[in-house]
Amino acid sequence: MIEKRDNHFSLERVLAEVRREKGIDKSVIIEALKAALLSAARKKYGPQIELEAHYNPDLGEIELFNFRTVVEKPRNEYTEISFEEARALDPGVEIGDSLGIKLETKDFGRIAAQTAKQVIIQKIRDAEGENIYQDFKDRKGEIITGSVHRFNKGNIIVNLGRTEAVIPPSEQVPRETFHQGDRIKAYILDIRKSTREPQIVLSRTNPQFLVKLFELEVPEISEGIVKIKSVAREPGVRSKIAVASEDPDIDPVGACVGAKGSRVQGVVQELRGEKIDIIPWSDDPTKFVCNALLPAEISEVIIDESEKSMEIIVEDDQLSLAIGKLGQNVRLAVKLTGWKIDIKSRSRVKEISREAFKELLAIPGIGGITAEILFKEGFFSAHDLASVSVEELMNIPGIGEKKAHNIKVAVEKYLEQISEGEARTPEKIEGPKDKGNNE
Repeated sequence: MIEKRDNHFSLERVLAEVRREKGIDKSVIIEALKAALLSAARKKYGPQIELEAHYNPDLGEIELFNFRTVVEKPRNEYTEISFEEARALDPGVEIGDSLGIKLETKDFGRIAAQTAKQVIIQKIRDAEGENIYQDFKDRKGEIITGSVHRFNKGNIIVNLGRTEAVIPPSEQVPRETFHQGDRIKAYILDIRKSTREPQIVLSRTNPQFLVKLFELEVPEISEGIVKIKSVAREPGVRSKIAVASEDPDIDPVGACVGAKGSRVQGVVQELRGEKIDIIPWSDDPTKFVCNALLPAEISEVIIDESEKSMEIIVEDDQLSLAIGKLGQNVRLAVKLTGWKIDIKSRSRVKEISREAFKELLAIPGIGGITAEILFKEGFFSAHDLASVSVEELMNIPGIGEKKAHNIKVAVEKYLEQISEGEARTPEKIEGPKDKGNNE
């Protein structure tokens, strides 16, 4: 009895320690022990033997039973038992009954014990993996802090305490370098359940990483007063965020910048010097695009809502500022607003206008006045005019039925001449002339 009580105390203590250290429920360990003993027993006795394992809480041990059929003369000692022997164990047994006989687990030997140990370890790993998955499955989209543990085939393996996470090369900022033991903060991109253990995938390049960092630094964002409406990012180099305030008394840009830039600098430091432009969001697309192109000053905007595109005209000295180094400013503005943006300088627009006007004048029968009317209506070439009907031309103020018909005839003839290589070139045009039937 003393030995059994000690065993009971020992097993209960082990179960308590595993629960405390690994966070694994007692029932999981008991099932692992039962499975281990069954596996070890089958290694010794073979698969034909009928076995059952049960946990005896009074004794604090796993009991293993071999179930044998009661017969007159047994042929297999592991599957059958004689009626006489069975009656000695259980006086009420009858022929054909199945009788459970307790086996001594110490008889399984060293190899069987090693098998039991492996099964237990695997069960514990499975349970740990499930616990980790349950802990992290609802944390997708959060920021987590860990330490750099090691590097493996370009991946950064991050120690999170109870488990490890991975930052694949595609989620690493190219210019960032880390060393073993460095503290690292990252965005939980995904939690994948696998046969071994859950894989926690982290990112430092995802635009939402930037959003979450601002939530940590700016109380107005975490409280929902200031909202980040849009974000565009070229990791490690430059980002743009568009912000709006639910409270008219709170400046969203000022809230994100903070006193003397303290709040935005906290984010910049975490991103290791990445430049961040904070702009006011607007539901007016034109204003929003102009804000997104800051610090460049915009002179004129031509919007095409059907194509969701804008032609932006700036003064010559603002062109490089609007486009940005290697096109970065306009590229981020496109990502931020969702609009196609084409930026032209004022001088380039004038040059294009002159070329377009000359092309209209090159069409026989179209003089300066008519060319100017067509140009203002958005027709810049013979191909533009060929794509509309006489009726559409007649709707233009200053273009009557006869003139519209003459324009169409002239355009068709001009395009035929071009295809034959006989069209006049703009250089041959001396200047706009509006005489007689030419108009």
